[in-house]
Amino acid sequence: MVQFINANGRKIAYHKTGGKGPGVVFLGGFKSDMNGTKAVALERWAKAQGRHFLRLDYSGHGQSSGQFKDGCIGEWAEDAKAVIEAVCQGPQVLVGSSMGGWISLLLTRMIPEKIVGLVGIAAAPDFTENSMWAGFSPQQRAELEKTGHLVLPSDYGEPYIITKKLIEDGRKQLVLQTPLPLPFAVRLLQGTADHSVEIPVALGLLEHADSPDMRLTLIKGGDHSLSLPQNLILIEKTVAEVLAISNCA
Repeated sequence: MVQFINANGRKIAYHKTGGKGPGVVFLGGFKSDMNGTKAVALERWAKAQGRHFLRLDYSGHGQSSGQFKDGCIGEWAEDAKAVIEAVCQGPQVLVGSSMGGWISLLLTRMIPEKIVGLVGIAAAPDFTENSMWAGFSPQQRAELEKTGHLVLPSDYGEPYIITKKLIEDGRKQLVLQTPLPLPFAVRLLQGTADHSVEIPVALGLLEHADSPDMRLTLIKGGDHSLSLPQNLILIEKTVAEVLAISNCA
């Protein structure tokens, strides 16, 4: 059953299944929702393991309130924080897909006492600056400054509306320009055929973060979604590994 909580006036939808701890929290990507293939498959796996599991929709996504174009990274991280603090007891392992990987890293700063492990799936830290803004032409930058938004094509459906708010807030949320302590096991999964988040992004995160046990796995031919059956099995095994390393399995 989908439930809701209020986070700074935003109505955030989530789905929680009970079980033993630590819990597993799935954090989805840019303009995705909690009913995606990876979120639902991982929930099914967690149920089979008797493991507490949470998936949620950021504001402007899925069943949560608000419009996508009105949101930004900082607000979406606050949404996730609010739900985790309200409904998750004890330590958690975060599983962040694409933008969810960035939000996971922000949560390790916001609620460090609750995080005991992290799995990134095509994690995309700092993408509003290093991918979007860096890739804009002078004309696009001028249009963004003038009108407050850009319309960009998407490989996943209707075009993206990229706002000045998203870009400016993203600069306040950067995690690759200052120390990034991750004092637990971290696993990164990255497809070699991912054209949205390319291998250098994963290598940069691996090099920058300070973790006692951090590994990057490259999946030959893997795309950005990593939602094929063999990819889902790898994700489940990776989450199980992080839980075991945390001595909490």
